[in-house]
Amino acid sequence: MYSEIDSNKRKTVVLILLFTIIIVAIGWTIGEMYGAPDAGIILAVLVAVVMNLFGYFQGDAVALASSGAKPIEKAQNPELYNLIENLSITAGLPTPKIYIIEDPSPNAFACGRDPNHSSIAVTTGLLKMLNRPELEGVLAHEMSHIGNYDIRIMTLVVILVGTIMLLSDIMLRSMRFKGNRDSQQIQLILVLLGLLLAILSPLLAQLIKLAVSRSREYLADASGALLTRYPEGLASALEKIAAYDRPMAKANHATAHLFLANPFDPKIERKFELWFSSHPPIEERIKKLRNMIQ
Repeated sequence: MYSEIDSNKRKTVVLILLFTIIIVAIGWTIGEMYGAPDAGIILAVLVAVVMNLFGYFQGDAVALASSGAKPIEKAQNPELYNLIENLSITAGLPTPKIYIIEDPSPNAFACGRDPNHSSIAVTTGLLKMLNRPELEGVLAHEMSHIGNYDIRIMTLVVILVGTIMLLSDIMLRSMRFKGNRDSQQIQLILVLLGLLLAILSPLLAQLIKLAVSRSREYLADASGALLTRYPEGLASALEKIAAYDRPMAKANHATAHLFLANPFDPKIERKFELWFSSHPPIEERIKKLRNMIQ
């Protein structure tokens, strides 16, 4: 299990580097079309930096608002507060802010830029459906996302995907504007290369985003089970979530990867959908958790 955690961390670093390479390649191509490849790279990096700064400081607020999460006080749900406070003490982390989402679909997510600026949101459906050990398992999973700094990584990935899409759109517009500049063979090759990069980059960026998300889910499952020392709690919770199998009312693709389970379709069974799912197969997650018990 520990080797799997190390493997997931290495994979995340590699995938983030791939994002950077794609952004630089797009910037270079845009600059080359205008005869200034260095300027194109600088422009691409500047766009990425600006978007990352926005995501770093405001990404959690956007995620909470888009999901309809509302902050609560301890008096409104003392049991939930006590569970999160106890897990925070056990993990050696500050207690995150707590939010409730009015939705019958059982789910939860964590967000923020670091443990000192973090939040956990849970749906009303999750609170009604799970018993105490199961709820503790889910909360430990989310606390692990905070402790492992997954919340920062996943925000960064979202912004990088947005940056690639923005730069790809700029490239396509540049090709329409510069398409008739000359008919030299090298210019034609460059235009074809740019067109291919502009079309494939957003798709590749989404696939990288999904790969990062899946590796972090396995890592948080394992870390959460270590935190509670009871893997069956989270495994049983995931079984109930899969059995309910209904989408959240305010599910959206921008924040889907943050949730404990896919907010569109918690139990995805068709192989084609699994390729583009923000989460690994829930049955596989349950199996890995129960293997930890043996």
